Amino acid sequence: MPQISKRAAGRFLALAAGLLLCSGLAGAKEKSKTPAVRWDEQTPGCTFSRTDDGRYHYGLWSGDVGMVVSVDSQELEKVHHRHEPFFSVLLEVRYRGPGGLEFDPGKITLEFVKHFHVMQTSLDPDDFAQKIQNDADALDHETERELQKHPDKKAEKETYLRAFQKESAELQEFVSKNGLRSAHLDAGNPQASGWVLFGTSNKWIGGWKKPEEFVLRVPAEGKVFEFPFPLPPKPGEVMLRKRE
Repeated sequence: MPQISKRAAGRFLALAAGLLLCSGLAGAKEKSKTPAVRWDEQTPGCTFSRTDDGRYHYGLWSGDVGMVVSVDSQELEKVHHRHEPFFSVLLEVRYRGPGGLEFDPGKITLEFVKHFHVMQTSLDPDDFAQKIQNDADALDHETERELQKHPDKKAEKETYLRAFQKESAELQEFVSKNGLRSAHLDAGNPQASGWVLFGTSNKWIGGWKKPEEFVLRVPAEGKVFEFPFPLPPKPGEVMLRKRE
């Protein structure tokens, strides 16, 4: 049997690995060919509106399913003011078919277009609420340890802890009550709505661009509903909010 040099063997292994990788990618691509319907204001079945609460509303009907995605025009600014950073959209799903629709919000993704097209999967409301509680408990224990070392900072530490716990409790209640969950939609229960949250703690996201571009993808009825949208609003689209 002829001897093969180490260099030739290395080239052969690299070529084989490349062929296997290409084969795997091709297979994955074939499996991911789910039909997509994309929101476009000029396309029939698509709607767009602004409301005086500062939100943009993107509507899309396809087949027996309709969706409305609502995005706060100031969502980017709000992300940085949350001690648990997340990006949120309000989603309403409607079903008008004769049968039923099993809707799973756990498969919804958000693409951060200008950040290497990073895809974030939606956060589970119950898991996220538990994380909020765990972080609040961890800060409580950490504060106790800090006060033992620096009792002179008691007022400062306790003031921060109370504010953190108050915000955590409010956020936990909001997520638990308003997070979008799985639902069976039919003629008797044709609609589901709630907030969909996405984590922003990713090394590829970094600071916000101006403007940002996102694509929300919602699988339903054997297809993917795609909602591309920019933030912040384009010049001339900034809305004055009414005071609550």
